[in-house]
Amino acid sequence: MTGLRADARRNREKILAAARELFREQGTAVALDDIARRAGVGIGTLYRRFPDRDALILDVALEGFETVLAVVEAARAGGGGAAAVLDETFRRVVEQRERLVMPLVGGPVVRDPRVRKLQRAILGALEEVLAEGRGEGVLRADITAFDLVGAAAMACRPMPHLPREAAGALAARHVAVYLHGLRPHGAPALPDMVDPGGYLGLG
Repeated sequence: MTGLRADARRNREKILAAARELFREQGTAVALDDIARRAGVGIGTLYRRFPDRDALILDVALEGFETVLAVVEAARAGGGGAAAVLDETFRRVVEQRERLVMPLVGGPVVRDPRVRKLQRAILGALEEVLAEGRGEGVLRADITAFDLVGAAAMACRPMPHLPREAAGALAARHVAVYLHGLRPHGAPALPDMVDPGGYLGLG
């Protein structure tokens, strides 16, 4: 989007922010007029940036998956063992949860090749972290990358009527409990994985 004028970039960001909020509140069937109104722009401005609902949903999805991949890569670049990488990844995901409407908080499956590429990159990076953790003896052997993504989704899912600060604290507690459960010693075996139907590029 580097070719956009500064005002056009600002409008695009306002539209995306409004779409994230309203998708989270009402689902992706929300009226585009309502999104434009929340963004403080005219409906014509919205359509110049996003020709239809699918284009807007796609950009929200891409932004979310790009955020997740950047979080994982930043955590890995920070050094430390696998447990520290996962701790940092989950912490950053919770901090960024309002940008993750489509990949983590719910939304239709978007099968655009760019989305699928990001999904595969996220899962691949997480599997590498898991392999490192198993080698270090700090992570149980039966955890998959999809388990991690699913746990992050549940931690980030907003509870109705819960104040923002309380929601953040609750998410942090859930993450701490989950990360403790990744330790290998004395852990009971997990139930079998159910095929998620390609939601994150696995099928």
